[in-house]
Amino acid sequence: MNPAALERTQTTLRIAPLSATTGAECTGVDLAQLKEGEWERLVEAYHQSSLLVVRDQKLAKDAQIAFSERFGELELPIRKDYVGKDFAALHVVSNIGADGKPNNTKGLENPGNFFWHTDASYMKRPASTTLLYAIEIPASGGDTNFANMHAAYDALPAAMQQRIASLRAVHSWEQSRHNSGSRPASEEEKLQAPPVAHPLVRTHPETGRKGLYLGNHTSHIEGMDVDEGRALLQQLLAHATQPQFVYRHKWQPGDIVIWDNRSLLHKASDDFDMNNCARVLHRTVVQGTVPQ
Repeated sequence: MNPAALERTQTTLRIAPLSATTGAECTGVDLAQLKEGEWERLVEAYHQSSLLVVRDQKLAKDAQIAFSERFGELELPIRKDYVGKDFAALHVVSNIGADGKPNNTKGLENPGNFFWHTDASYMKRPASTTLLYAIEIPASGGDTNFANMHAAYDALPAAMQQRIASLRAVHSWEQSRHNSGSRPASEEEKLQAPPVAHPLVRTHPETGRKGLYLGNHTSHIEGMDVDEGRALLQQLLAHATQPQFVYRHKWQPGDIVIWDNRSLLHKASDDFDMNNCARVLHRTVVQGTVPQ
């Protein structure tokens, strides 16, 4: 074996579980220059754990784009101000306001990141994978919480599983903006993302596991009284986000967290000095399939 081929096969990738239900920590790997067999191991861990935390990365924007595209076609944000300046599909997530200074949630136009949600569920083909890369992180706080919807579904009483088996929840960009207290959806955004109904119990297209599919982007349940449907959605959300289903990620600079939106809800924490500390991350999102 020639030296170049030998170097490719001598991986130092290590993968270890992060919690009982969710997540695997990956160390000793460079996502910008994967060695032979590393991609396959990462994909296997991703399907098993729904979330990967890859430590100590140094990813230029084009390198993050290239790695993200291994998971599939990247989607563009609905919001024009989310479209990246250097790469359209790379969105800078931060608490930096229009004045160039850190802001708390009251000073942000879009506080939706601080509510439980699964990315782009208001689209006909919602996001499958999200990749979030830490650029600037506060010394403490600003964690991201992930709730496992497979574990939450499995823990439901059989009677509730039967009750919700065939229900469809309506996901709406417009309603999501209202739910989070964000600025109202523009007419152009409403046209881009009209309300869409998805199964309340979603079957993962690759693993076959069932899980709840809901969150801040949901409006109501199709064919059910609006108030009754919203009460049921809130009941299920409260159940699904109990501590036993949640992994809380404490960010380190250089972390890239890769998660499965078909399996997890997530939300950012605002438990840091948002008026004085910046929190900046680079986000890419992979388009998925129509939920079944």
